[in-house]
Amino acid sequence: MAEANDREQTTHFGYQEVPVSEKASRVADVFHSVASKYDAMNDLMSFGIHRWWKRVTIEHSGVKYGNTVLDLAGGTGDLTARLSARVGPEGRVVLSDINSSMLEAGRDKLIDKGLVGNIEYAQADAECLPFDDNTFHCITIAFGLRNVTDKATALESMYRVLKPGGRLLILDFSKPVLPLLSKLYDAYSFIALPALGKLVANDADSYRYLAESIRKHPDQETLLAMMDRTGYERTEFFNMTGGIVALHKGFKF
Repeated sequence: MAEANDREQTTHFGYQEVPVSEKASRVADVFHSVASKYDAMNDLMSFGIHRWWKRVTIEHSGVKYGNTVLDLAGGTGDLTARLSARVGPEGRVVLSDINSSMLEAGRDKLIDKGLVGNIEYAQADAECLPFDDNTFHCITIAFGLRNVTDKATALESMYRVLKPGGRLLILDFSKPVLPLLSKLYDAYSFIALPALGKLVANDADSYRYLAESIRKHPDQETLLAMMDRTGYERTEFFNMTGGIVALHKGFKF
């Protein structure tokens, strides 16, 4: 029994097993380290394809003029910028991230672009969102869920703050569907990514964690089942770039 309790008090940080109480701070250290180079590394790592992944996400959002939207784990604000244009001056977009360095980088970038007026900022934990029930027409979380310690709790928290009829969109790395692509992707992830991280951000370890965290993230069907158990309806997912990335969608009714 004691051994089982010990297992319950640990979780994964990449391929390491760490105490649950330590994971959030370790993930925070990663993103404090990479925040200033985050956008540049995104372009390099994905060869710019992340911009298309995000455009597809926006097209599936159903966001309309006047809506209220939460961009959770929104980082440097790529989705927030697009959502801000969609909701217009009568709408509201909340850019939220648990990491202060990422949130500051996102805020500075959006202000520099002149995007003010309908954007708010909130440092928040996805597992215990500080918003009222039934607040948002749409929640997006791009490349953030895999870093959350308790994903089931986060899904419940997001469900609570969605309005009836609202939708959740989860964009994240997933499991490639072709064996050859999977092998090439593994080689790229574990060799090229840390090397790029060292060269551009002077931080190979954070990008090694990135590669490991992707492999520990639930695959497409597992994440879909988690959404179903939480109560989301009409759930589905769309593979992009051969399943390297997947977009999951679900509604609250």
